[in-house]
Amino acid sequence: MKQRVLAILTAVAVVCGGALASAQEAGELIQQADAAFDRWTGDFDFAAYQARLEAAIELWEQALPLVPAEDVAVQAHVLNHLAQAHFEMAEAYLFAAKDREAAYAAGSDYALRSLRLNPVFGETEARDRFRAALRSATDVAAIFWYGNNVGQWYNFNWFAAIVEAGVQNVLAAYERAIELDETYLGGAPQRSLAALIAQAYFVLGMSRDDAVPHYERSIEIDPDYLESYYNYAQFYALPTQQTELAASLLRTLDEKAQDPESVGKWPFYNTLAVRRAEPLKR
Repeated sequence: MKQRVLAILTAVAVVCGGALASAQEAGELIQQADAAFDRWTGDFDFAAYQARLEAAIELWEQALPLVPAEDVAVQAHVLNHLAQAHFEMAEAYLFAAKDREAAYAAGSDYALRSLRLNPVFGETEARDRFRAALRSATDVAAIFWYGNNVGQWYNFNWFAAIVEAGVQNVLAAYERAIELDETYLGGAPQRSLAALIAQAYFVLGMSRDDAVPHYERSIEIDPDYLESYYNYAQFYALPTQQTELAASLLRTLDEKAQDPESVGKWPFYNTLAVRRAEPLKR
């Protein structure tokens, strides 16, 4: 009997020791990934950042299965960053349609896994579907990156977007993110909602003009987030032939792009906005 108890205790010790070692390894991998992802320390090089973003994705993906199931906060940290990083890879560095679609799909899957860490969300989703479950979701990052990734994925899958009411899910995600924290990532929920309305207003049963207050609010929240000016000009001002508004938005973007302090607040997205705005000036 004593030998059996000793064997059980030894087995438990081995398992616990393995779990502690795995958790420690996960922590080290996450720390390395977070450092690679960091875009605020030192000078930001947009082209060189691609390799760092790829490295961060690989490290977070290695860490994820090593994170203990009960450590929900760490799981959410990794999943949300993977959702964001896949989105950013697709937006900035991937050009083939199949690669971008795959990145958005991966990003939306990671964000949905993060949302499902909340047991109430999972139960409600299984019973009443996604939009009902959103009412119980409280992680603004998971909600926002789900909306951004799946919203872009629908550009490659219009049947799902319209017939399966996927666009309505994206709308609900942005609205819920705004309820929780409209200031997230420099007003990103307001900006993304504006872009959605400006491009899919006919599917949503709205007017394109309904996008305007959300664009204005995103700029009010953070006037140094240059994506707001580009996005406003590209998806609203130019399609509605408001050339003076477009010119004003792009002029403001250019002025702020000359200020290192403004650009440095959001190095990745501000650099991307400046690059994207160039063709609009021709």
